[in-house]
Amino acid sequence: MTGTPGVLVHADGVLLARAAAARFLTRVVDAQAARGMAHVVLTGGRNGNALLRELAASPARDVVDWAHVHVWWGDERFLPSGHPERNETQARAELLDGLALNPEFVHPMPAADGPDGNDPEAAAGRYADELAVAARPETPAERGGVDVPSFDIAMFGVGPDCHVASLFPELPAVHETELTVVAVRGAPKPPPTRITLTFPAIRTAKDVWLLAAGDDKASAVRLGLGGGGPVQVPAAGAYGRRNTLWLLDRSAAAQLPPGLDRFASP
Repeated sequence: MTGTPGVLVHADGVLLARAAAARFLTRVVDAQAARGMAHVVLTGGRNGNALLRELAASPARDVVDWAHVHVWWGDERFLPSGHPERNETQARAELLDGLALNPEFVHPMPAADGPDGNDPEAAAGRYADELAVAARPETPAERGGVDVPSFDIAMFGVGPDCHVASLFPELPAVHETELTVVAVRGAPKPPPTRITLTFPAIRTAKDVWLLAAGDDKASAVRLGLGGGGPVQVPAAGAYGRRNTLWLLDRSAAAQLPPGLDRFASP
């Protein structure tokens, strides 16, 4: 990991989502000013969708040149296209359909009724190939030697069991050291079949943000920041090449390890 993770604590989940949305806009504008393009990884779930709603409502959202943003996902439920439980479906409804995005720069993970049919391993390989194509303009050093673009921001919700993306404790995906995208079978929460980025792909990101709100996340936050190993505590294995930031509300921060530096927000 590069440096010590930052911890930013907000009063509640609403303020967390609002502040994270503002931070997201600033980070994307900075990336576009530097390179003309930004690559972002979206997350689903309660906190991820709350952030997308705040982005949609923000009067500042149009400071971003959305036509020059590549949108990726950290994981996906392997369900038919348009299924309401897919992260893509929810993200489109909350934000993406209202933006002037270049459709070629929106990269949903394959669906169960896609070109690979009901074969999540083939679908994972297809997404890995798409990432590798997008990575080609960058040098290996710029992308950490991994065949994915150097994400400017990769966001992940933290589950009560410490999972991030669809990297669940002890499942085979948390042991992957070479592949960038894998299929997950037997996930402990439905649906059991998913597709996910692996740790090597996540760690190419310049900035990794971990989102957690609610008292049901407090134990996971404590474990994730307490030095646990990524096999048992996947949230501990998600970190960025430049910055890693835990964005929390007070309930999720209730069990932070003693002595951990944090920044409090009203």
